[in-house]
Amino acid sequence: MKVASKDRFDNIIEKSDLISRDLSWLKFNDRVLDQSKNERRSIFEKLKFLAITASNLDEFFMIRVGSLYNYLDYEKERVDYSGLREEPFKMKLMLECQQFHKRQQEHFLKNLLPKMSQSGFILSNVKNLEEEERNYIRSYFNKAVYPMLTPMVFDGYRTFPILMNKLLIFGVVTLAPGDKKENRKLSFVQIPANIPRFFEIEREDMVVYIPIEEVIRENIISLFRNVNIESINLFRITRNGDFTLEESEDMDANFLEEVKRKLNERKTGRVVRIEIEEGHSKWMVNLLKERWNIKDDSIFKVDRSSMLDFTGLWQVIGNRRFKDKLPQMPAPVPPISYPQDGTEDIFHVLKNRDILLHHPYNNIDPILDLIEKAVDDPSVMAIKMTIYRLAKDSRITKALLRAAENGKHVSVLFEVKARFDEENNIREAKKLQKAGCFVIYGISNLKTHTKLLLIVKKDENVVTRFVHLGSGNYNEDTARLYTDIGLLTTNEILANDVSEFFNVITGHSMPTVYQNLITAPRDMRNQLIEYVEQEAENARNGLPSGIFIKVNSLEDSEIIYALYRASQSGVPVKLIIRGICCLRPGRMGLSENIEVLSIVGDFLEHSRIYHFHNNGKTRTYAGSADMMVRSFDKRLESLFRVEDPLLENQLMNILSFNLRDNVNAYRMLEDGTYVPKLPQADEEEFNVHVEFFRVNAEEVMKVKLI
Repeated sequence: MKVASKDRFDNIIEKSDLISRDLSWLKFNDRVLDQSKNERRSIFEKLKFLAITASNLDEFFMIRVGSLYNYLDYEKERVDYSGLREEPFKMKLMLECQQFHKRQQEHFLKNLLPKMSQSGFILSNVKNLEEEERNYIRSYFNKAVYPMLTPMVFDGYRTFPILMNKLLIFGVVTLAPGDKKENRKLSFVQIPANIPRFFEIEREDMVVYIPIEEVIRENIISLFRNVNIESINLFRITRNGDFTLEESEDMDANFLEEVKRKLNERKTGRVVRIEIEEGHSKWMVNLLKERWNIKDDSIFKVDRSSMLDFTGLWQVIGNRRFKDKLPQMPAPVPPISYPQDGTEDIFHVLKNRDILLHHPYNNIDPILDLIEKAVDDPSVMAIKMTIYRLAKDSRITKALLRAAENGKHVSVLFEVKARFDEENNIREAKKLQKAGCFVIYGISNLKTHTKLLLIVKKDENVVTRFVHLGSGNYNEDTARLYTDIGLLTTNEILANDVSEFFNVITGHSMPTVYQNLITAPRDMRNQLIEYVEQEAENARNGLPSGIFIKVNSLEDSEIIYALYRASQSGVPVKLIIRGICCLRPGRMGLSENIEVLSIVGDFLEHSRIYHFHNNGKTRTYAGSADMMVRSFDKRLESLFRVEDPLLENQLMNILSFNLRDNVNAYRMLEDGTYVPKLPQADEEEFNVHVEFFRVNAEEVMKVKLI
């Protein structure tokens, strides 16, 4: 019966012109897991990618599975792109998640765990240690761990305790001496997040990592004196972290309190997943299933020889002893449009030329230098910027505080709805507000995702506006890991557009038109569809045409069907989409002229570039927006046009290099699966994450996409 249902679901899915967003995301996480299996990588790199898949999956359950449960719990209708209603889709999704979880566990047990000793470390339980080491562990437990633990019993006299999201938890089933089994009790012992995941023992030629749960398991009897322990069960829960803020137009302290309240709800949101060790107490699990209203397909079992929560592996990866075992990234190179990087005054340079930055190949310093010089320059009158995510110890926050102290006008929009960065953004925003900055805490029910900076400088009665527009966050840390695009310019057309956009953000203004900026939620979807349809019209008229797009995600059905129509008109469509792709490429009669690649490797591909051939009168944009419903309808986003020949060619070259990659690239098939794009017999390896450190202006100016 189950097989028949599975076949029926698969048939429905295969008939759909669209691919499920959530099923597509799982394929993306599979590609990340594939990096952990790559034999070229050291075991530390493999552990890193495994840890990333675990962190990704945590967020997926909190947000996407959490969102699905919102429909199930409140009996609201939802039809997935796959064609399945909410309950059948949950069955399909949980089956896929279980299979992915199994692949993670098998890879760890078969390919990683046995090879650790070759690299100078092992994972061990307490029983395998030497006597002196066991004594050391016992002392550590008594002094540092035992005082942190609080057993919480659940019985007829005490309410069910609040168990925290993503913590390791022991469920201990106990029985008083002489009591019958029906009188057994269940206690919970949560392992606090501020205790290191592993206890480390440094031997002469080896680092021994003892999981904290094994340290506690060995000594847990000290928490349950004079009772019989029937079973000790390690588990971990994931709670629904998806919520929609019903924000008013009045962005005052009440709004911040609403955000804080919603953050607290994450601690008590409904349970959507249980990860638990094999050999657990069935009585306990049945109690938890009933308590949290979840089924067996949401329970993920872990072999006792494996480990719960692979995100803990970051402690191993970050050990300084192994620092030289991780690949070192080459030093950033000067931007092609600014080869004498750092040798001239940035204000002077930008008055004469635009600079296109391609991170992490070019570092973020020109942006930081521009802000920091603006802070101390008496000619600078105002600094305005949008902030979505910041580094923990941000140079930008420090610079803006100094700017306010220096009497400059500082306007900052802090997006306090940036997922999982809400608390950090609220904290940083309040610092600036206290210093006298004009701070906006988001715009109504929209997330501000656009990345904009405007500096107004007046020299001898001449006002110049220095602008930065980008695809990435103003975050020094992620700028070393994410590929992003940034444009520094004094171009008056773009400066006018950005000034107008800031007036929309900080005031009450509705400009009729932007010249070189496409913005959401107002115009972006329609404008992009218009450009796609122009390519289709050109193709039907026998004119050259082509669409080349690089984004993180493609999910908006209106854009997808526009691309299908372009394909049917004969337009070659090349899409480079790192993560979610709900479009089916290569389906006869629908999308046979569409090719989809995904680049997954050493850097996280985060840049967004849109290029339309337009019969040789090219249109090339970059910016913050993916092709998703949320980007077009629920976020303030912007795409900026790049017209300078060198800079436009540089964006085209980024697209060209990505299409040539045969080391990090995966080709998407019509059924939504992905296969590695490998070098052909006559091809050499081409790795974009290496080649962009070598690219030069001469090569860039020769690029052709058609």
